[in-house]
Amino acid sequence: MTKSELIAKLAQTHPHLYQRDVERIVSTIFEEVTTALARGDRVELRGFGAFSVKARGARTGRNPRTGTSVKVAEKFVPYFKTGKQLRDKLNGRA
Repeated sequence: MTKSELIAKLAQTHPHLYQRDVERIVSTIFEEVTTALARGDRVELRGFGAFSVKARGARTGRNPRTGTSVKVAEKFVPYFKTGKQLRDKLNGRA
């Protein structure tokens, strides 16, 4: 599901809201999650999962084309851990 499909589905299930308002709500939620992760905070949505940031240390990589060693700098990557309710639903236990 894409962001635009999510917006359309929410607008359809909530006809009392304008589509532009639903779009603003969804965009605001995504922006807040992104901002919190950029600050290094953890974002937990009960029943769905938790977003956090993990650090990947500096390492020596290899250029696949030439085979030469390349230094890869430390970087931060987003990490998502599913919640129990989501895991149960995916595994048919809901």
